[in-house]
Amino acid sequence: MTELGLWLIDTDQPDGVADELWQLLDAAERARAANADPELRRRFTVARGAVRQLVGARLGVHPAEVVWRRGPNGKPEVDGAAGLRVSWSASGRLAVLALAEGRAVGVDVERIHEARTAERMAARWFPFEEARSVAEPAEPAERAARFTALWCRREAFVKAYGGRLAQSFGVSVAGPSPVLVADPGRLGEGPARLCDVPVPGPFRAAVAALGESPIHVNLHAWKVN
Repeated sequence: MTELGLWLIDTDQPDGVADELWQLLDAAERARAANADPELRRRFTVARGAVRQLVGARLGVHPAEVVWRRGPNGKPEVDGAAGLRVSWSASGRLAVLALAEGRAVGVDVERIHEARTAERMAARWFPFEEARSVAEPAEPAERAARFTALWCRREAFVKAYGGRLAQSFGVSVAGPSPVLVADPGRLGEGPARLCDVPVPGPFRAAVAALGESPIHVNLHAWKVN
């Protein structure tokens, strides 16, 4: 069994917190934040700064000293940290970070989509059984939540392989959590484990790890230092 550490990060923080976390960002992160509107800039800064704090604490280095490198399709890794694998995602005021030792991971969080958009996207992109499960009779909010949960699984699955979303559309990620996906299709070789992550508010989240052995999720809330 692999222990996965997951941290929920509330990115709606006061300007003073965002200003402190800004000091931890590298030049590329600051340039990206500078092009966003004030709310998005603050949320981005808090998410990336919190990620740096958590990864730095894991490695025993100052958060500003964490160096990212990018793998295939932009998958982030920690430069010089053999064995530590990372993934993060953000939506609205919520960000999620996943950390694991020696096992590639992917994580995704999404605000629940609007119901009509969700059904159209499921019909177009999801395997038949998944699309049918989204369209099953229920209140619109429930159908939207079903879609968003499946979408998060798919995004997390793709991120774990370092692939592209289009490569996953022929693969089913449905079933009771946790799910073992035995054949990733065009994404790569070997199975992956998928697990839904309980998150607050109008969000859904999921995490994936490559390999067949089970995963255990240790869920934490990031706290402002």
